[in-house]
Amino acid sequence: MDHRSALITGASSGIGAAFARVLPAVTNLVLTGRDTGALDALARELDRPGRTIATVTADLGTDAGRDAVIAAGEAAGIDLLINNAGLGFFGPIPRVRPEDERAMVEVNVVTPVVLTRALLPGMLGRAKAANRRAGVIVVSSISAFLPVSRLATYAASKAFDLHYAEALAADLEGEPCDVVALCPGFTRTKFGERSGMKPWMFHGAASPERVARAGLEALGRRRTVVIGSGAVMAPLGARLLPRRWMSSGVVAAMKRLKQRSGM
Repeated sequence: MDHRSALITGASSGIGAAFARVLPAVTNLVLTGRDTGALDALARELDRPGRTIATVTADLGTDAGRDAVIAAGEAAGIDLLINNAGLGFFGPIPRVRPEDERAMVEVNVVTPVVLTRALLPGMLGRAKAANRRAGVIVVSSISAFLPVSRLATYAASKAFDLHYAEALAADLEGEPCDVVALCPGFTRTKFGERSGMKPWMFHGAASPERVARAGLEALGRRRTVVIGSGAVMAPLGARLLPRRWMSSGVVAAMKRLKQRSGM
């Protein structure tokens, strides 16, 4: 956790804001999100003598938004990229608006790829020049391990994030850059409210700070970190049990959620 400058997407609240709070006070920050007021408030909260904090209000579902964030990351000379921004909409596919389906793919899939590919060369160059290590954290989800009805596109996008991060780690073997795929279970953030899920679904959820700290502490130690509800059973079951068994179990669980939530 000795990175000099970190770029955090989706920093307005939740896990993104937690990353900003957990990082050492000597780490400069580039905070991005869509809520200008929340970003400015977080910047004021974390301001310290000698620390540089930049905020970038951007819609990461657009090329213009991604370009603005890339420019800010390059200007700050970042050595830690935290791809945290994500969108999710709860409900059967025919009831999710087409524009929301597309937005999930743009933010959850296209953005991590575009930002990582654009910023990685500079990060590697600076790490080699300073004899230090860079880092990339891709926030995936416990849902990445299985198809999940009523979260179909979200779960599929997070499966992409998981596979992308694990493959990126392999591609960077021998390079001065650590990569972590962070897979939280239910976490106490605004995600549930925004996605249309019910508050009772998040009973016993992990704190954003716990998730963020686990991701940072895993850099250089592990490629994949699963934390929170389902931390053992979901990935283990997905890899050891027949896929049709696990898929049937998920379908049954989501049907119960539908009955209880009325969705």
